[in-house]
Amino acid sequence: MLRQYELVERVLEYDPDADEAMLNRAYVYTVQKHGTQTRASGDPYFSHPVEVAGLMTDLKLDQETIATALLHDTVEDTLATIDDIEANFGQDVARLVDGVTKLSKIEQMPENERAAENLRKFLLAMSEDIRVLLVKLGDRLHNMRTLHFIKKPEKRQRIARETMDIYAPLAERVGMYEYMREMQLLAFEQLEPEAFATITKRLQQIREQDGGQVDAIALDMKHALAEADLHVEVSGREKHPYSIWRKMAERHVSFEQVTDIMAFRVICDDVADCYRALGVLHTTWQFLPGKFKDYISTPKNNGYRSLHTSLIYGKSMRVEVQIRTRDMHRTNEFGLAAHWAYKHGERPDGAVGWLRDLIEIVDASHDAEELLEHTRMAIYQDRIFAFTPKGALHQLPKGSTAVDFAFAVHTDLGAQTVGAKINGRHMPLRTQLNNGDVVEIIKGKQAEPQMSWLGFVVTGKARAAIRRAVRLKERGEIADLGQKLYDEIVTRVPAKIGKKALREALKRLDMEEPEDLFYAIGAAKITDRAVMEALVPGCTEGMADEDDEWLRSGKSLSIRGLTPGVGYNLAECCHPVPGDRIVGLRQQDKAVEVHAIDCHQLATGIDNDWLDLSWGRRSRGAVGRLRVTLYDRPGTLAEMAGIFAQNAVNVKSLEQTQLDHPFTTYEVDLEVADLAHLTRILSALRASDAVAQAERA
Repeated sequence: MLRQYELVERVLEYDPDADEAMLNRAYVYTVQKHGTQTRASGDPYFSHPVEVAGLMTDLKLDQETIATALLHDTVEDTLATIDDIEANFGQDVARLVDGVTKLSKIEQMPENERAAENLRKFLLAMSEDIRVLLVKLGDRLHNMRTLHFIKKPEKRQRIARETMDIYAPLAERVGMYEYMREMQLLAFEQLEPEAFATITKRLQQIREQDGGQVDAIALDMKHALAEADLHVEVSGREKHPYSIWRKMAERHVSFEQVTDIMAFRVICDDVADCYRALGVLHTTWQFLPGKFKDYISTPKNNGYRSLHTSLIYGKSMRVEVQIRTRDMHRTNEFGLAAHWAYKHGERPDGAVGWLRDLIEIVDASHDAEELLEHTRMAIYQDRIFAFTPKGALHQLPKGSTAVDFAFAVHTDLGAQTVGAKINGRHMPLRTQLNNGDVVEIIKGKQAEPQMSWLGFVVTGKARAAIRRAVRLKERGEIADLGQKLYDEIVTRVPAKIGKKALREALKRLDMEEPEDLFYAIGAAKITDRAVMEALVPGCTEGMADEDDEWLRSGKSLSIRGLTPGVGYNLAECCHPVPGDRIVGLRQQDKAVEVHAIDCHQLATGIDNDWLDLSWGRRSRGAVGRLRVTLYDRPGTLAEMAGIFAQNAVNVKSLEQTQLDHPFTTYEVDLEVADLAHLTRILSALRASDAVAQAERA
């Protein structure tokens, strides 16, 4: 563990003007507050924040970040408060400590919700100041280094899985590859102990047998480059076990079939020398087509810059080579943290592009699982490069489609997408993009995101935006339906209802806007009786529930506008129910056919006599037909049946009409009281997480 003077001296080496007294106070404060607390290893607890602060000095971060690292657990694990931190160390340090603390101990929530809430707070804190992320990554790295001291294997597995799924990808996304590689290696050891042991043993055997082959190859490369008057540093290493294991899993090959387990790094003086070195290596050894990547001219989103190539050394040995300058190397190993080094004297914007996308996902996500799914998609996928027609470059995960590209350019463009041209040719929106594609998005002002897009988009940003748009559209439709139902409810209240009565009703129901009430009515989250009682307290005493009354009394239909004794049939095409506006088609020697006024089939009966019809005042009971699209997963059909039962409806028939994974569509005939009854059922379906779409057929 670093001693107090050693830590302060480290900071003063790269920042002679640092507030030495403040750093000393922070060190003493964390030692005093953590007191006799110990870690699973038996070490005093304060050794952890001190080691995290040491990691931050390796990155040459500012004094506020060092103090934050020292103090980051005091509010969570001791009696200290944020106000105490602010009083002793200032507002900036208090804000950073507040951003780091309480990100991983929300114990009352179920595990998935807890993880999602941690991630939500984490991302929002990061968006305000990226130093929160840097301290948290240092905190997680040190915890992983001491993970083996935790006795419970299930706890070690949980922490390792969280590290592999969230923290290692976040380290990669800010370019901190040293942190990423070490986190992955330590997590891999816990998650796949047998694979880790096997690969580690094989690497050890190779080291013992190759007789210094890595050094020999590095020396050959250096000599070849020196002959071209290039003075460079060349180093070689074996890939770490997790990297090899992932290649084995992706390619479905054994360890012996993984041929490129050696990687070499060439450090040059400037960019021109990088390209010269590449030419020398390609003319000295055969390079593998398709393995060359130029991240100098097109850097990764996290700022990573380097030339990558693969060579065949000797007769058959494949080796990977990375070529970069010294400045690139520091940025590549420590990423965004390198920009915070005092020698640069500049600060990057806190919310870099990919982080802004994550914040959009946080805002758009509906629940814990959705947030975790979208965020992992956004931070943990291999990338491709695609261009707008004007040459703007966008990085996307492999497998991305034109719709993903549109949302990557701008959320509004994604929402208005109606078509796409890829390399000048009209292509389906589900077409997967390749490296270098030029994508032109065709948009329409009246267009809106389609639920079916969820079947092929892969980016978290696109999925979150589509789901949000669909939910908002459905909410608007439900609110419109609810307003119609509200107008009908008002007619049953024994008083004239004006704006004042509505305002008072909203207060009684603890709602802000009339739209909130209309949505609640449409989504069947509030009963007619409750609305009436809120409008005119006491008006529902002794009143029977209408749906219950209808169930007891059965159907009672009458049609106004027909000659007495004339037969009629309710049309099978539109299934009108009491409350629909209706018309009749009279045909010779046939009963009058009763249609809803907006029925598409009416156009085919233009030569028939039309009758202006209406329902009798007490008409109750008819069969309505709905088309319901469910998510194709266990339990959704049962959830739909439960909604029908809750709304006192009799299912006359149920037919599966379409199966288009991940959706299944059904047509359902329901015996309902009237349009209001059917609308409440429709609204309840649309409000259910099991239902993708619901509409009258």
